[in-house]
Amino acid sequence: MGRLPVPRGECRFTIAALAPLRHDFSVPFRSLFFRHLLLRPTALLASLGLALLAGCGQKPAGTGGPATSSVPVFTYEVVHTWPHDPGAFTQGLVYLDGALLESTGLNGRSSLRDVELATGRVQRRTDVPAEFFAEGMTVLNGKVFQLTWQNQQGFVYDLASFAREKAFTYTGEGWGLTTDGHVLIMSDGTAQIRCLDPATFAITRSINVTLNGQPLAQLNELEWVKGEIWANVWQTPAIARIDPATGRVLGLIDLTGLLPAGDRAPDTDVLNGIAYDAAGDRIFVTGKNWPKVFEVRLRPK
Repeated sequence: MGRLPVPRGECRFTIAALAPLRHDFSVPFRSLFFRHLLLRPTALLASLGLALLAGCGQKPAGTGGPATSSVPVFTYEVVHTWPHDPGAFTQGLVYLDGALLESTGLNGRSSLRDVELATGRVQRRTDVPAEFFAEGMTVLNGKVFQLTWQNQQGFVYDLASFAREKAFTYTGEGWGLTTDGHVLIMSDGTAQIRCLDPATFAITRSINVTLNGQPLAQLNELEWVKGEIWANVWQTPAIARIDPATGRVLGLIDLTGLLPAGDRAPDTDVLNGIAYDAAGDRIFVTGKNWPKVFEVRLRPK
C-alpha cells in the first residue's frame, strides 16, 4: 500500500504478536492514524490476533495475555545483503533476470524502476505522474502492471521499453499485486484478495484471507512463492503465507530486527517488498526507504 511515511511520535503502543513470535512490535501512536489518515487501528490489532499491551507506558484495563496461534511461525537467517536506494518508498518488488523491478510510491516521487541487484543502481526508470501514488506491481506476459493507491487506476507498461501503454480501472484502493502466471492477484488493505483477468481486469475470483478463523486485513505487498501468496502485513514485521485455494494463513514469517538499528534513518519506514527468484529458490525482502535489500532463508521457530 502507498501510505504516507510513518510520522514520528513520542507516544507508542506496544503490541505483542501471536504467542509463537515471541517479539513485541512497537508501533508509533501517531502512525496508527496517518495511514493516509484512513487506518482503523483496531482492525490491525484484531486481524493479526494481537493483544494491546501498553499505551504511553500504561497497561490498559482489561488487557489479557497474547492470543495463541496454531499456524507455524518461521524466523530467518540473512544469506546476503545488497545496497538499496534509501529514497525509494518501496511498494512493489519483482526479481527478473538478475535484476529487481521496483515500484516506488509517494505523490511526486512514484516510479517504476529496473534496479541492478548487485549495486542498487537504477538502470531504467519511468516516473508516474505526480497526481498518482504508485503501489504494487507485477510482471505477466511481457507487460508490467502497476497499481495506484486511491485513484482507482493502474498502468500497463511494455516490459522491454518501460513505455506506458494503457491504464485500467478497479474499485477501492490498490495495495499489493502479484501473479500466479495466469491472473493478476491484488490486495486492497482489507482481508480480501482479488484475482483479475489481465486482459479485461474483470474480477474472476475473490479470496477471503483468515488467520485462525479470523479475517486478516492490512495485507500489503504480495508475492507468489511456490504456490502460495505471501503478503506483508502492514505496520508489522510479519509476512503471511496464504493458501490461494482457501485463503487460510498457512504460516507467519517473523522478520523482526532484519534492518539493524544502525541502518535506520529518520525517514526509514516499514518492511515492504517481497521478491522471489524461482530458478535459484531465493527470497528477497526490503522496506520503504531502506538502505538494503536482504536475501533471507527461512527457519522454523
